[in-house]
Parts: sequence; structure tokens; C-alpha cells
Amino acid sequence: MSLRLVTLAFASCLVACSTTGNVATPVAQHDREPDETMEVDPLLAQSGVAHKVVAEAFLTASTPEENVDSPASWRAPDGKRWLIATGKASDRLVVYDGDTGATLRTVGGPGTALGQLQRPNGISVIGDYVLVVERDNHRVQMFQLPDFKPLLAFGAEDLKQPYGLWVRAQRDSFEVIVSDNYMSPQNEDAPPPLAELDKRFKRYQLRRVPGGWQARLMETFGDTGEAGAIRIAESVFGDIEHDRLLLAEEDVATGTRLREYGLDGKYRGRDIGADLFKAQAEGMALYRCEGGAGYWIATDQFKDRSLFHVFDRVTLAHLGAFAGNKTANTDGVWLDQSGDKRFPQGVFYAVDDDQAVAAFDWRDIARALSLPACKAK
Repeated sequence: MSLRLVTLAFASCLVACSTTGNVATPVAQHDREPDETMEVDPLLAQSGVAHKVVAEAFLTASTPEENVDSPASWRAPDGKRWLIATGKASDRLVVYDGDTGATLRTVGGPGTALGQLQRPNGISVIGDYVLVVERDNHRVQMFQLPDFKPLLAFGAEDLKQPYGLWVRAQRDSFEVIVSDNYMSPQNEDAPPPLAELDKRFKRYQLRRVPGGWQARLMETFGDTGEAGAIRIAESVFGDIEHDRLLLAEEDVATGTRLREYGLDGKYRGRDIGADLFKAQAEGMALYRCEGGAGYWIATDQFKDRSLFHVFDRVTLAHLGAFAGNKTANTDGVWLDQSGDKRFPQGVFYAVDDDQAVAAFDWRDIARALSLPACKAK
């Protein structure tokens, strides 16, 4: 190769390469996401943010070819904990032993048929059901556990670039809120004008009907004001007891943080962590205690090591932050409060640098941050 071609290749890599260790690997343009446009990767080591170090209980095998995005967990009938993660590049789900990290199986594969996936991102488990957001199929797919039987795909008529979701059980149905990160028609790397952000989130109702399941779009919502709009949308999580939705604003240009909405989809005029998040606000989880107490965990996506902020569930006051020994560049997280011999008080899962999932023993987190004990709900 000539010197000129080498120079051009190097320049191109500066624009469209990611780094793993000291090796640069190309990133296809269609694989870039709206929250991956920062010119300089922020580092926790240079941030000066006070935090505790909590050692990972385990890390799953490193599989960069999967491009792991988000985890969720489920308790099988035999009592074993399954950890299920989405693989954006492989178009499948990876199932691990939730107590050891050992890989158990994979599910799915590329395609548009029921049971197939295209760029799966957000995932949630509720009861014996798994719901998976597919960015490139513009839909959400529902599977039944333990055999991952595909039941339903919905949202393709409404969703443009879906990423995250939150699911709650209602009396005879499920409510699903999906973040839709559609971008400006004129510039795919920029959010649309504020007036067009009123459909940032879609609310669906899932109901069992004769012969299967049915989904119905109930409403779309999103604040269009300068203060309350979500410009870069992905993570969404709700707290039913406190009538609260926390939405991660990932737009660094306007200030990454969490915004508080009500379950009705209205912005409450309150932001959380505006002075705390230095990289990018990402995945959230909620530890629920009896009497309405508990803790929020929210991710700051530093490239060298992710930082996890902990907030009081009721007041949203900041209680501290922790990082693992290795876990970095985290997208999705999941908190499983069910106890077993390995994790008596539950386990917190966080994706590690798009290629593995880390597990943190809740006891270690609570001890490091001196969190008051509470009875899990």
C-alpha cells in the first residue's frame, strides 16, 4: 500500500473506528448511534468525580462480535437465574447463567420474521415474558419463557428508531413505554426541532386475546419545551409507587442528565444529576423496598470505567457513586432483587464495553456506599 493510501486509511479510521485496548476496529456508519458522536471519549480517571470501587462478582466471556447492549434476568422454574442480553451486531439474544456468567445458549438471528431480530437494543423481562426492542426492524418483539417462543411483534407502523423500553403489569394487560430516537430528516446525527419531539415516547397496551396477544398504541408523548425535551432518547424507567418516570437525556450538547416525568408522560420541571453526569447518562434501575423506600441507580457512560450514581428513591437525593474494577462504556443495566445462595440480596448487572456483562453483588454496593438496609419488596 502506498504512503498516500496508508494516510487516507488512517484518517478514515480517526472518523469511524472504535478502540479495544490498543487495536482500532472499524465501525460501520450504520452501526453508529446518535449518542456516539463525541469527538473525545470522556474518562472517569480524568473526571475528578468522587466514587467507591466495587469489585465485579463476575464478568461473562468477552464476545465483541455480539456488540452487547442491554441485559435482563429471569428466574427459571428450577430456581436457576438466567441472564439474557441483546447482541446488536449478531441480531440475537445471549443467555447466561445469572449466578456464574457461563454462556448457556443463543436465541434468534437476523431477519424480519417472527422470532428473528434486527439490531436488538432494549430488553425487559416481566413474569414469563421477554420484550425486545429492535431498532432496525422498528418494532418490539414479545417472547415467552423458557423456550423463547415468539408471540407478537408490534410497533412497526409507529416506531422509527426505537431503543429502550419500560414495562409494567396492569390488571389484565401490560403497558409498554418505548423510546423512539428518530432524528432530523436533514441530518441523521442531529435531533429534530423541539416542536417535533412530542412523539419521543410511545405508550402501548398489550392484551391477551383469543389465539394470542394484541398490541395497541395508546398515545405518544414528549415535552417540546427547551427545559423538558428529550433530544437524545434511549433509557426510560418508571416507579409506579411514586408516579414517576425517569428519562435519560443523552444529549451532551445541552447537558446530559435525568429528567423527571410523571407516569402520565408530563414533564415535572425537575432534572436529576445535571451537575453529576460528566460523560453520558445511560441505563437506569430501581431497587424497591417496603414502604416506598429504595434506591435508583443511573449510569454515567465513561469509556474507561462506567460510573453508577445512586439516588434516594423518594427524594432523588444523591447518595454516592461506584465503579467496578473493569466495567466500562456501559449501555444497559438491570437489577434483580431476588435472592439466592450466590446473591442473597440481589444482583446488579451492567454491560461492559459492548462485549460482556458484569455482575455486582448488591451487598457489596450497599456496603461500599453505606446504604441503609431495607427490606426488599
